[in-house]
Amino acid sequence: MSPAVVDIVETPVVEAPIEAPIETVPAVEEALIESKGSSVEYLPLNGVDAVDLPAIGATKLRKMIFETKELIVCPGVYDGLSARTAIETGFSAMYMTGAGTTASRLGQPDLAIAQLHEMRENAEMIANLDPFGPPLIADMDTGYGGQPAGPIMAARTVEQYIRAGVAGAHLEDQVLTKRCGHLSGKKVVPREEYYSRIRAAHAARVRMRSDFVLIARTDALQSLGYDECIERLRTARDLGADVGLLEGFKSKEQAAQAVKDLAPWPLLLNSVENGASPTITVDEAREMGFRIMIFSFACIVPAYRAIKDTLTLLKTKGIVGTPKDLTPVKLFEVCGLKHSMEVDQSAGGLSFTDGVSNA
Repeated sequence: MSPAVVDIVETPVVEAPIEAPIETVPAVEEALIESKGSSVEYLPLNGVDAVDLPAIGATKLRKMIFETKELIVCPGVYDGLSARTAIETGFSAMYMTGAGTTASRLGQPDLAIAQLHEMRENAEMIANLDPFGPPLIADMDTGYGGQPAGPIMAARTVEQYIRAGVAGAHLEDQVLTKRCGHLSGKKVVPREEYYSRIRAAHAARVRMRSDFVLIARTDALQSLGYDECIERLRTARDLGADVGLLEGFKSKEQAAQAVKDLAPWPLLLNSVENGASPTITVDEAREMGFRIMIFSFACIVPAYRAIKDTLTLLKTKGIVGTPKDLTPVKLFEVCGLKHSMEVDQSAGGLSFTDGVSNA
């Protein structure tokens, strides 16, 4: 059989008309009206009004700071169970501790070992446990980048935290190889390097059109003194930070003075019992005028002690000794068992028609 012959018809090429250049979006700095206060307001972009932000964690937290006078008390959570327990207990906000995250996820000390992807993943899980739950403040260390990439990484961290549902985070001025704020030997970067991190983080928040609360933290007290800390925080405030954090107060009087020196800017107090600073109670912090108080080791240290005591009992006595009321069902209820059952039943599922109890 001879091959078929196909006539090829040439089709003339019609050039598409050249379109007018697309109008570029104005610079985010020009679009921003005001980033402080209870909400972040923006001018219309290209004649289109900005879509209203939903009542997400960042908006909740910003309103709590700027529309109330309450002291926001945040237990330091580090995993799903500690966060669920904080929600069960009724706290209005939570704090994801970097030290607790590093210890629980990696089994490592707080020495800049946990990186952005590990911190973001943990924060995203915690922030999204309950869509109607308390907003989450997270540790973002130095922004996870040294010079010259420091500003780039600070901005990237803010963007990823916002997408993860984190309500706010503190950004510090330690060197990239940082350490826990309550250890000796801390080193901080020069002022301008720190300020570049703050500028980049603020610009990222603006680009994302988010109510994300940027907390400027300084660890300069140990090496450079109190006056240097106040200068760094004042400049960070002027560069767009919403809240300040001076780490490692040496006395209660110094803590109270910082609130006065930076007023009316909101300050956050990091409480670490048996750390570098004196123990300040919630009532004392409220009296001093702090607006947020985080307890970084509130969960991780008692958890270690409880686990150690239980495993010691198991090793020596051959029994765990769990209290009678702490059944598997009770643990799963803390972790959302009832909600899962309701979701299944409302969708016509049959998995829980007989309920759930201890077998």
